[in-house]
Formats: sequence, structure tokens, C-alpha cells
Amino acid sequence: MKSFNGSLRDECLNTNWFLSIEDARDKLEAWRRDYNEFKPHSAMGNMTPSDFVKSLPEGANKRDY
Repeated sequence: MKSFNGSLRDECLNTNWFLSIEDARDKLEAWRRDYNEFKPHSAMGNMTPSDFVKSLPEGANKRDY
């Protein structure tokens, strides 16, 4: 969780100026999609979170990972 918080702060919060709540939602959603769908994570074998979930065995409880 500490790594996630640091990434959110360094890659999104510190680099964007939010002009409104809607602007903040849009920029945070774009960052979230990038973080989960395109950025590999070393804790997941350098896979993206979405690819990691796809690699789990059929029938695995994905909430446990």
C-alpha cells in the first residue's frame, strides 16, 4: 500500500493542478487506468494488475490475490 500511495502522490497528485472536482476525477481516473492496465508491477512478476488477474487459474478467488 505504501508503494501505491507514493506512486499516486509522485505520478499524479504532485504533477497535476486540479481546476475543479470534475477535473480531479478525470485526471485521477486516467492515472488509475494507466496504473492498473499499462504499468507493470514488480510485486506481480512485472505484470500489470489486469494481466496478473488474467493469469490466475480458472476458478481462483481473485479477491485473495
